[in-house]
Amino acid sequence: MLYHLFTYLESTYDLSGAGLFEFITFRAAMSLITSLIIGIALGKRIIEWLQLKQVGEIVRDLGLQGQIEKKGTPTMGGIIILSAILIPTLLFADLTSVYTHMMLLVTVWLGTIGFIDDYIKTYKKNKEGLAGRFKIIGQVGVGVILGSIMMWHPDIVIKEMSDDGVWTALRSTETTIPFIKGNTFDYAWMISWLFEDVNSWVWIVFIPMVILIVTAVSNGANLTDGLDGLATGTSAIIGITLAVLAYVSSNTQIAEYLGIMYIPGSEELVVFIAAFVGACIAFLWYNAFPAQVFMGDTGSLALGGIIAAFAIAIRKELLIPVLCGIFLIENLSVVIQVTYFKYTKKKYGEGRRIFLMSPLHHHYQKKNIHESKITARFWIVGILLAVITIVTLKVR
Repeated sequence: MLYHLFTYLESTYDLSGAGLFEFITFRAAMSLITSLIIGIALGKRIIEWLQLKQVGEIVRDLGLQGQIEKKGTPTMGGIIILSAILIPTLLFADLTSVYTHMMLLVTVWLGTIGFIDDYIKTYKKNKEGLAGRFKIIGQVGVGVILGSIMMWHPDIVIKEMSDDGVWTALRSTETTIPFIKGNTFDYAWMISWLFEDVNSWVWIVFIPMVILIVTAVSNGANLTDGLDGLATGTSAIIGITLAVLAYVSSNTQIAEYLGIMYIPGSEELVVFIAAFVGACIAFLWYNAFPAQVFMGDTGSLALGGIIAAFAIAIRKELLIPVLCGIFLIENLSVVIQVTYFKYTKKKYGEGRRIFLMSPLHHHYQKKNIHESKITARFWIVGILLAVITIVTLKVR
């Protein structure tokens, strides 16, 4: 809103200083600062309100160190994160951009699903929360919408430089593939042996891939949200990396230098992700050990979905296994544990486990490692993965 207001004032009245809003770096910085202020200032009031409403965490005794002490800690703190993302985005982003619309949709959609789940758990005193099938339906729904926008919206294009040095706009399902010469992969290749007109049928592959990515990353963030500050800090690290990737993809000179695809209009994503990072850091103010509030599914589903949608928008989704390695290993630890338990129960008559407990962070808790140390070590691994992700821009 402020972006449009000051753009109007500059064009109509030549207002001094209004031109600053034309610079992505300025708007991203303002978005970051505003989200920090909103998150920290609003966070205290929301925590007090949650305490007043007795919206506390329901804890099952799993024999984990420090677990019982968390009972009654306010949950649904994801409201703080969502507020600190949405308000700065509405203030500083270009509200006519399809990329802004896309990210706002994903944030509100998955935040709402998470809120309903938390509401059922806390107000209805139902530990199971929203039935898993309804969560999946919601994730699939937003994946279909996101994939359809990426496929058919006229404003979503990439630009490639021709041999004569001219940028040419293309509507394509190309994406970035790490470590490979040429650095691009087209989903159309996967069905080229089935159809002659692959561009008319590539949605058969692309949309299910988008659904898979959104579902996997949002669930991975949800599973990671088991220790104070773990999901929040990890998401902030991922967000900073995505900001770098979005910025270089939206700048013609940097894109040409790095030999990556130029995505016009994606600079608005930098403003959004700046608010995302600010919101995560602001929430960490209250969520760091010992946590004063938990984000609940309201926050974790939204964070994972935002990361997935953002990576798809800047065509870096194939970097997710590296960048979101923490989420991936948390997901895999649960899948491996459950699969092995069922297999051994069928074969030997009793279930056996690979990990002391899953997700993986609970395995280390069972080893009596303090949760703040586990969180710090996971953050360090997350930073390493972020650096590797950025390095892939040039190493291929």
